[in-house]
Amino acid sequence: MKKVGQKELTPEETEDLLKKLKTRFEKNKHRHQAIEWLQVQNKLTANPANLWSLHQMEETGGEPDVVGLDKKTNEYIFYDCAAESPKGRRSFCYDPEALEARKEHKPKHSAIGMAAEMGIELLNEEHYRNLQNLGKFDSKTSSWLKTPDNIRKFGGAIFGDFRYGTVFVYHNGAESYYANRGFRGMLKL
Repeated sequence: MKKVGQKELTPEETEDLLKKLKTRFEKNKHRHQAIEWLQVQNKLTANPANLWSLHQMEETGGEPDVVGLDKKTNEYIFYDCAAESPKGRRSFCYDPEALEARKEHKPKHSAIGMAAEMGIELLNEEHYRNLQNLGKFDSKTSSWLKTPDNIRKFGGAIFGDFRYGTVFVYHNGAESYYANRGFRGMLKL
């Protein structure tokens, strides 16, 4: 039996997750040409903490998939590849500081805070544009992006979406939150 707060999956959860990931991997080969599933699976099963993080991505609607291999570190890169910003991660402000600063109508969480709890990172602008090269994402929603410090120090944060055949990156106050804005994560293993 799992302990509360334990970041490990049961054997059944592991088997179910690996099956979903393999099916998605095989269905979307254009995202990871020249990468073999067995190599990815071996890395996954060797690290239960990464499996737990991917399970969190899956459970919140992210549909994680392999999008590349970092040749310098030999790490596989997973992004949330759901067509729209993950449903289980919407209506959040940008970070814990923004959440704390809200005086009323506070959202349930922040994008940065939840990502940290999940063991993942937010996509930055470069990652987001790379994701958009693999398909069209966020045509009805938007996703908070990891914001450079020089923007965040003034109270702002950035987010992206895909409209009119174009990837847009905008700014908003970090305290803001909207029903159609969530966040996309990344995990390296």
